[in-house]
Amino acid sequence: MSADIKSLGSFVWSIAELLRGDFKQSEYGKVILPFVVLRRLDCILEESKQNVLDMAESLPNDMDDEARDTLLSGAVGQDIRIYNLSRFTFASLKGQDAKDIHKNLLDYITKFSGNVRDIFLDKFLFTDQLKRLNDAGLLYQVFDRFTQIDLHPNAISNLEMGYLFEDLIRRFSEISNETAGEHYTPREVIRLIVSLLLINDKDALTGSGVIRQVYDPAAGTGGMLAIAEMEMKALNDRIRVELFGQELNPESFAICKSDMLVTGHNPENIAFGNTLTQDAHSSKRFHYMLSNPPYGVEWKKYADPIKDEAAEQGMDGRFGAGLPRISDGQLLFLQHMISKMRNDEQGSRIGIVMNGSPLFTGGAGSGESEIRRWMLENDWVEAIIALPTDLFYNTGIQTYVWLLTNRKHTARRGKVQLIEASGERFWKSMRKSLGSKRREISEEATKEIAHIYHDMLNGNAGWEDVSKIFDTTDFGYREVRVERPRRIVFKGNNEQRQALEGTKAFQKYDLGFQNRVMDTLRDKFDEVEFRNRGEFLERLQLVLDMDGIERDAKLIKMIAASAEFADEDGEVQKDSKGNLQPDTSLRDHELVPLNEDWRDYVKHEVLPFVPDSWVDETHTDAQDGGVGRVGYEINFNRYFYKYVPPRPLDEIDAELKALEAEIAGLLQEVVE
Repeated sequence: MSADIKSLGSFVWSIAELLRGDFKQSEYGKVILPFVVLRRLDCILEESKQNVLDMAESLPNDMDDEARDTLLSGAVGQDIRIYNLSRFTFASLKGQDAKDIHKNLLDYITKFSGNVRDIFLDKFLFTDQLKRLNDAGLLYQVFDRFTQIDLHPNAISNLEMGYLFEDLIRRFSEISNETAGEHYTPREVIRLIVSLLLINDKDALTGSGVIRQVYDPAAGTGGMLAIAEMEMKALNDRIRVELFGQELNPESFAICKSDMLVTGHNPENIAFGNTLTQDAHSSKRFHYMLSNPPYGVEWKKYADPIKDEAAEQGMDGRFGAGLPRISDGQLLFLQHMISKMRNDEQGSRIGIVMNGSPLFTGGAGSGESEIRRWMLENDWVEAIIALPTDLFYNTGIQTYVWLLTNRKHTARRGKVQLIEASGERFWKSMRKSLGSKRREISEEATKEIAHIYHDMLNGNAGWEDVSKIFDTTDFGYREVRVERPRRIVFKGNNEQRQALEGTKAFQKYDLGFQNRVMDTLRDKFDEVEFRNRGEFLERLQLVLDMDGIERDAKLIKMIAASAEFADEDGEVQKDSKGNLQPDTSLRDHELVPLNEDWRDYVKHEVLPFVPDSWVDETHTDAQDGGVGRVGYEINFNRYFYKYVPPRPLDEIDAELKALEAEIAGLLQEVVE
């Protein structure tokens, strides 16, 4: 962010200070952000104002609305789709009586073209804020401060406007304890994603007549779309880039849509609403898709339509591969993006930044694992890049860029490249932190990461700890169920007697009978242990006969059940067919790599340690029917872990003694 933009952001922030006392801090953004957009549009339209008014005067009243909009937008003289029919501009409003500012501003806003009126009236709800400002006697002061800044594109580029919105949203979110990161992504992260998406397509993007469609399902303020277009046009200034997106947050949507209007894009391509439940571009497929969906955001409140779509449409819908846990919807966005890949020769490329959860959360058979399985078995995942921590404004957690495509180059087929770019060589500290953002990826680091990816470096000299390439099957495993036999002994003790006394079947006998049985067990079985069921039942029947208790098969079975205790030296139990009974408390699961036969694995990894164990071959995978459930996970630490030996004990001991001496000195100073 340039010094000029920081200075401009500070000036706009100072305007927000005028609201103190009459507005809550959480409401500042609802006033300032729409004013910034309004001033930007005013600067763009001011010089063509008279042309537009003259054109409007010349048009017949019964003209078709679409044709009328086209002619009036054309009168602006720029490749934009907006106009304003009010006689006012910010400059002329400033010359009016201050007491009329509310009325005149309403006239100005309501006479924008319909696509802009929607932004201010329905999404920003700006007329409500204007009334509050007017009632508080602040409207003219705020308006007058905005007339002092020049937001014309000649002075502030679209990219710089993005930085300005970033800065303002971050500040407003911090003072209101909201989640700023839901609205935008740091520009250097976007540049990295775009660079990775385009670096293998440079040849395909050159020449004339090239058209590419770019989509962001969580568009925020439109930063990803804007930078994608900018980088593509840097490769080919003749390329036609069509931008599409959808955004749930009203203010972010309004900013994004106004940016599309200013830059000449079709504003209808930016939809408002929840992408996961109301896909506004259901029939569209895109060349490039990029996104930074919310991390760890619960989707419980709109789970029903998602679950219904998954159940009704299956693999023909967007969520047929699986549903992640209700507490995190990142993989829902990724599935949605995959559903929009083109099936033509060009195919599609996806870049999405997520936290670590989608890499490894969920065991075999879980929704997350099944989604990973679907992506890897279809060979869509091309590379995953681990980014440094402390890059984002609202969180310091580590994030990862996933790159996917349905048109892999030959050398990448069946392969996935992992790039560990979180080390110090790939980031630099910021001179001043912005929220949780303390680091940034330099332009040189972006080029280096793109080079590592483009050249498919695989543990090459100098890159051993940075880049490794794996087969897609290397991330898969079979979770086989290992059973051990149930072994028990029989004995009478307090636990047994209490358990027996608490059963309804025993309580149906009269109290005298119950006491005789309890006395018999107490006398005969305390601390006596039988390792064989037959011996125990024989002894039990003998005790009952000696005390004159009538034979009762149910009673004997009930007493025997209460006297069973697990013991590793006890008798192995079998069912009526002679099969070993498993002890569920000893059940274990082994993760067998997909490229290894589970029989061989068990033979050398399990049986030498638990020779009486066996694999439950009825525990099978729902998809392929093989023994064990298939799972997939991608664990960066496993592949890039570097052992660091602990410090010598003498060194630690010396440090502790030094600290003790320092503490003693401080305490002495307190005493004195």
